[in-house]
Amino acid sequence: MIDIRPFKSLGNADHGWLDAHHHFSFANYHDPDRMGWGAIRVWNDDRIAAKSGFPPHPHRDMEIITYVRTGAITHQDSLGNKGRTGAGDVQVMSAGTGVVHAEYNLEDEETTLFQIWVETDKPGAEPGWGAMPFPKESREGSFQILAGGNADDGALTINADARVLGATVKSGSRIDYETNPARHIYLVASGKVLVNGIEANARDGIAITGESQVTIEAKEDSELVLVDAR
Repeated sequence: MIDIRPFKSLGNADHGWLDAHHHFSFANYHDPDRMGWGAIRVWNDDRIAAKSGFPPHPHRDMEIITYVRTGAITHQDSLGNKGRTGAGDVQVMSAGTGVVHAEYNLEDEETTLFQIWVETDKPGAEPGWGAMPFPKESREGSFQILAGGNADDGALTINADARVLGATVKSGSRIDYETNPARHIYLVASGKVLVNGIEANARDGIAITGESQVTIEAKEDSELVLVDAR
């Protein structure tokens, strides 16, 4: 099954400093048919104005992945962590027993990012935060693991049976991804693509299950972010 969720159908909250589009029910947006996809609970497509951001607020028992598309985000939390994550790079926060964090765009330009939440497999774990650079040229034409539940895969580690992957693909080329048909795949592309022959436009949500192989054909140069979860 491949279900295209057009970008224009997503939930939207425009707060001035923040323009957020919600792939799944979040905050004041509620759609009983879009409560999550497998263990994926949140996928927000955020635009954050320069010199603004999310003030300190708490989380617990959730794996939170931030993929920065343009600009940069600066993180600080109650554990004493602080760091800046730039375009194409990723940060993860395992909320565990509880953590208070803030996310600020301290840049002179707008920042755009994906905020992705995955249900934890280890409730009550010790909270933690980490960030890594992932140069886009290193994943041209193939998927690179950015974060996942395997601490030995050379990526950021989360407490969940899930993988977050990124790739870039040129117009006219294709990329294949093999998975278990029982898994839940969610994909967002920055340009128009065909997914197993089904057309999706830029920033549409593409929900996939029951497929052993996903073939993505780029109709435009595209940056791909894919989550593979239980």
